[in-house]
Amino acid sequence: MDKNVISVKIVEEKKDESTGIIYRKRIAICRNVVPEILRKVNILKVPSIQLEEESWLNLQERNMAIQSHCLTWTQYASMKEESVFRESVENPNWTEFVQRGRISVTGAGFLNCILETFASTFLRQGAQKGIRIMEMLLKEQCGAPLAE
Repeated sequence: MDKNVISVKIVEEKKDESTGIIYRKRIAICRNVVPEILRKVNILKVPSIQLEEESWLNLQERNMAIQSHCLTWTQYASMKEESVFRESVENPNWTEFVQRGRISVTGAGFLNCILETFASTFLRQGAQKGIRIMEMLLKEQCGAPLAE
């Protein structure tokens, strides 16, 4: 549901019969959204970026954890993101969303800070987009109006 996602392939999926937890590992191919000015640097001149995402869906406890990291530029950068969707303690009909991200760029000299700032902004915008997509999916599946 994101225009920058070219393709997503499930590479592993299994269900733990004792806990009911559904595990999925996916590889996403995304458009390179690094600004053109930064793509003057040779290592950033790639048409697409690969991400690996692992998720654990626990329907019994009504929660889902997601961890993702970038597979492109691993020799220069580490980008990891962790998200948790869980039932709210205040209201079981509400969903709490917690997200953490870590970014580290090395080997790019004076560009390290610029690239980290761009990546941080990109992750923040991605989180907001993810919330909008999740709300839309919940509305479609549950038909409930969203709290504004």
